[in-house]
Amino acid sequence: PDIPVIDQAYSKLSDSITVEWRAVPGATNYMLTAEDGDSFIETIVKNSPGTVTGLKPATLYRITVRSINSGGKSQPSPFRKVKTVLAAPILSVHSPSCDSIAVSWKSVHMAAGFSVSLMRSDGLGRMLKQNTTNTSLIFTNLDPGTLYTIKAYAWNANGMPGDDFTYNQRTSPNAPVDVKVTFSSGALRAVVSWMPTEGALTYSVTVFSGLLKLRCNTSSASCVVPSLQCGSEYYVSVTAHNDAGSSEPTDAVSLKTVPCAPVNISIEEDEPGHLLVSWSSVSLGHYYVVFVKSDDGLEVHCNTSYIQCHFQSDCGFTYFISVFAYNKAGQSPLGDVFNYTTAPCCPSDFRAVFMSSDTVRVTWAAVRGADLYETRAAGGSGVVLCRDTATACTMSALQCSTPYNITVYSFSEARGSNTSCAPQYVATAPCSPEIKNISKEGLSVIRVQWQPNNEEATYVVTARGEAGLWHCTSARNSCTLRDLPCGSAFSVSAIARSPAGQSLPSYSIPLETAPCCPNDLILAQVTQSVTNISWSVGRGAQTYVTTLESPKGQAKCHTLQAYCLLGCITCGTNYTVSLRAISETGLTSICTYQGYSSSACCPSGVKLYRLSNNGIRVFWRASDETINYNADLRGSKGNFSCTPSLGLSHCDITKIPCGDVYTVVVAPVADKGPKLTFCPKKIYSVTCSGSSVGMVISRGKSNVKHI
Repeated sequence: PDIPVIDQAYSKLSDSITVEWRAVPGATNYMLTAEDGDSFIETIVKNSPGTVTGLKPATLYRITVRSINSGGKSQPSPFRKVKTVLAAPILSVHSPSCDSIAVSWKSVHMAAGFSVSLMRSDGLGRMLKQNTTNTSLIFTNLDPGTLYTIKAYAWNANGMPGDDFTYNQRTSPNAPVDVKVTFSSGALRAVVSWMPTEGALTYSVTVFSGLLKLRCNTSSASCVVPSLQCGSEYYVSVTAHNDAGSSEPTDAVSLKTVPCAPVNISIEEDEPGHLLVSWSSVSLGHYYVVFVKSDDGLEVHCNTSYIQCHFQSDCGFTYFISVFAYNKAGQSPLGDVFNYTTAPCCPSDFRAVFMSSDTVRVTWAAVRGADLYETRAAGGSGVVLCRDTATACTMSALQCSTPYNITVYSFSEARGSNTSCAPQYVATAPCSPEIKNISKEGLSVIRVQWQPNNEEATYVVTARGEAGLWHCTSARNSCTLRDLPCGSAFSVSAIARSPAGQSLPSYSIPLETAPCCPNDLILAQVTQSVTNISWSVGRGAQTYVTTLESPKGQAKCHTLQAYCLLGCITCGTNYTVSLRAISETGLTSICTYQGYSSSACCPSGVKLYRLSNNGIRVFWRASDETINYNADLRGSKGNFSCTPSLGLSHCDITKIPCGDVYTVVVAPVADKGPKLTFCPKKIYSVTCSGSSVGMVISRGKSNVKHI
C-alpha cells in the first residue's frame, strides 16, 4: 500500500505517544514505530489514531507509520519527533493534625516545578492549589475528619505539564465532646457515651485508676466498660480514630464506683432473744443497711451510718443476714450471706411405740432450727443413742422387760443442743420365752414347758400347722395343748404378754403327732393260702405293717401302699388283725381291728359216679365234718349244682345230660360274702355208651376223665 502521512503526534502520558494520520486505501493495518536511538517499539493498530505505549518519560522519540495489507508493508512515513511528558510525582500523604494534611514526593526527572491541588472529596468548599519547586508542602485550616482529594503533577522547563497523580486522604478526627459516664452498680460496669465526631471511624475509651488501665474499643457512640472494682475512683477519657490517625483524648471524667461489700461481719447473741450484727467500715461507704430474714419469711432491716445493729430473735429460728454499703453510685455488691441459728426448742408431741420387745420407734414434731435430733434411752445396763435428721428414730438392741427414760434432744450445727428437754418413762415389752421341753401326755395331749424370764407376764403357746392353730395360756412355766389331730405336723412357739406389750415369739420347736389309723380295712381271701388286705390312707403315715396272727402262726408284710398280700394263711383258722401306721420320722400308731377267719379248706378226692337214673353222684373227702359244701358242674348243655346235708361228703345230681364235658368244683359254703372260687377244678366227660355204673376212668390231672 501507499505510504501514510502523519498529521500530528503528541504525548499526554509519560509512557505513550498518540499518532494521527490520513487513511491509506487498501491498508488493513498500520505499524507505529517509536525510536529513541537506543531502542524502538512497534505497535500494530487498525486505524488512526494509534498509540504507542511502554515508552520512557521525558524522552525524545522519532515516530513513523507504515501501512500494511496482504501484499506487504509500505515504506515508513516521514518521521515526526515527539517527546513524552514528565512522569507523575508519587505522593506520600498523612494528616499530622485534625486540620492539616502534609504531602511529600520524590523528585521527578526533567521536572522544573510541581503543582499540587486539594479539594473536599464531596465537592463542597473551594479548591486549594500550590505551585512549588520543593518536594513537600502542608495544607492547613482544613476540616477535621474530612476526606480530601489531592492531585499533583510536574512540569518541565517549557511549562509543559506531565502525568498527574491523585490521592485521597482524610484528616484525623476531632476529640469527642459531651462525654457522659453512667455506672451500673449491679454489674460493676460503666456505660460511656459521647457525641459522634465527624470522620471518626472508631473510638477508644480509656478507664484508669492508678496502675490499673482498662480499654474499650467501639464504632458506635457508646461503650460498656466491664469488670470495674468496687470502692474505687476511675478517670475516663475518649479518643476518636480514623484511617488518618487519632484525635487528642478528651478531658478525664471522674467515676466513683459503689463501695465494696462490708467484711469482718460478726453475729453474736449477746443475750437470749437479742442478736448483735457488726462489721468493718469500707472505702467510699456513706451508710449501711443490714437485712435480717428468718426462715419463716419475715424480714427486717436496719439503716445506720455506724458499724453495728441490734435485732430481736427467737429460739429455733435460722436468720439469714446480709450487710450492704451505699453511696451516690448505689448499693455495694452482695457479700457473704451469713446464717445464724438460735438454739432449737425441745421437740414436742413425743410418742414412743414399741415395734418389738427390744425395738422402740420414737416420733416427735419437728422444731425450727434443728438440723439433727438425738434420742437417748437410759436404763438397763447402759445408754442407747440414736441420731438422725428425721423426726423419728428407731432404737433397737434395747433390753426386753426393762424400764427406760427416753429423751429427745434437738441439735443445730451452729448452736448445738438444747439440754433442758425432759425425759419420758417407757418400759420395754417382755422377753421372748425359751421352750425347754415338749412331752406327750396322751394320744392328743402335749405338755409344753419354758423358762419364765419376765415379771407379771402371761405366756401363750401356739401350735401352728396345716390342720389349724391350737393355743394354751399360763402365767407359770408350762401349759397343755389338747385335742391335737393325729398325723399332723406343727410348729410350736411361745410369746409373753404384759401391759408393756408383747414379746417376740420364741424359737419354734417342730412337733409331729403319730399318724392316723386307717378308718377302713378290708380282707379278701385270694387263694386258700393267700389273703389280700387293703385299707384307707392314714394321714401322716408313710409305711404300714399289717399282721395276721393265730396259734398256728403269723403272717406279716411292710409296705408303702395301702394294700398287701399275705401268704402262708392256714385255711379254716381264726386270726387277730393288727396294723401299724408309721410316719416318715418313725412315729408309730398301733391299730387293731375285728378278727378274721380264713375260709374252710377245699375238699380233696373229688370223684363222680354214674347213677342208674341218669344221675351223677359227686363224692369228696371233707376236711372238716362241720363244714357244709357245694358242688358245681358246668357244661355246654347246662349248669348243675348240689349241696348235701351237714356232715355228708357227697351229693347227687339227677337227669344230667350225657355226652358232655363238665367242669366240677367242690368248695366250702361261706356264711357271708361271695362264693369261694379258688378250690381246684376238675373236668369230666359223661358218655352215653357203656353199661358200667360208678366206674370212673381217670387220665391224669390235666386230662378229661370219662365216666
